[in-house]
Amino acid sequence: MAGGGVNRKISAASARAHTRRAKQNTSFKLPSGIFTKILLVLSVGIFAWAYQAIQPPLPKTCGSPDGLPVTASRIKLRDGRHLAYKEHGVPRDAAKYKIVGVHAFDSCRLDALTLSPEILEGLGVYIVTFDRPGYGESDPNPKQTVKSMALDIEELADQLRLGSKFYVIGYSMGGQVIWSCLKYIPHRLAGAALVAPAVNHWWSGFPTNLSKQAYQQQLPQDQWAFRVSHYAPWLTYWWNTQKWFPSSSIIAHSTDILSSEDKKFWPKIISTMNHVALARQQGEYESLHRDLIIGFGTWEFSPMDLDNPFPNNEGSVHLWHGDEDGLVPVTLQRYIAQQLSWIHYHELPSAGHLFLLADGMGDNIVKALLVGEK
Repeated sequence: MAGGGVNRKISAASARAHTRRAKQNTSFKLPSGIFTKILLVLSVGIFAWAYQAIQPPLPKTCGSPDGLPVTASRIKLRDGRHLAYKEHGVPRDAAKYKIVGVHAFDSCRLDALTLSPEILEGLGVYIVTFDRPGYGESDPNPKQTVKSMALDIEELADQLRLGSKFYVIGYSMGGQVIWSCLKYIPHRLAGAALVAPAVNHWWSGFPTNLSKQAYQQQLPQDQWAFRVSHYAPWLTYWWNTQKWFPSSSIIAHSTDILSSEDKKFWPKIISTMNHVALARQQGEYESLHRDLIIGFGTWEFSPMDLDNPFPNNEGSVHLWHGDEDGLVPVTLQRYIAQQLSWIHYHELPSAGHLFLLADGMGDNIVKALLVGEK
């Protein structure tokens, strides 16, 4: 044997154990609890994103330092808000009949009832239309309720000195507002007309099968828009601005909801699209979305519980509706009219939701309201 070295034999088991210890000594160890911390950070990030996503932007209030200019006549309400308005017809002081017009969803004070000179001048009719809160140049009302809208109308009438009594006419979502007037300011009304008024499917008094059937006649995306507005109003802004699911077809101006008769009036709608830009100029949340929240939220009363505001026939209430309305099913209006025997119900065959745009229809509605002519 050459040299005096020691010949060591290492067993296979010892070699493997040595390799494992080496790997254990060189492997990377995460600090204790790091996965919990990562999960916490991710959760906070997701919640922060979700919170930001459901928060509507601040409105571009007209007349504010950073807001839009004021071009309309306005009154200042007791709570400091402003209502923009526009006058039509004969001069206020010379008028025999004074009417407050309430505009529809996604509309404004410029969308007034079209009347002939025969009606305006012949009967002596004055009409004031106004931007509902958050629309056009009227200040938003974050505290808006079903009742507050009627009180705004009363204060507008008082500041314009329309007298102790005046008429109200509302179309679509504006027609829904007329129910509030009949509930909260009936003593101020000389008469009222509801034209294709929107219906809240959750009003008490509807038979469950009837309201369910009418609800299911809506397009699926509109069912969801109404459902979110009613059950989760805090999600209304997000639902109507997200891109994952179809949102309100009404906001999108889809013609899918229109009857064949309505589509004949579509060119008239297109010609007033600049009114839509004015209506939404302070932001869609304080106009369109709040309209949905109030209109389809939980009401303090049901129209079917109302008493006759004119028990001595000193005035009248008229409800006009088309039997082919694709936005507001006629079955609900028929039921309301049956429950309220004092309503003068006018159902128009083959008419859709836009029948108010038909030639002469404004004259018919106003004559029926003011002088009892159909």
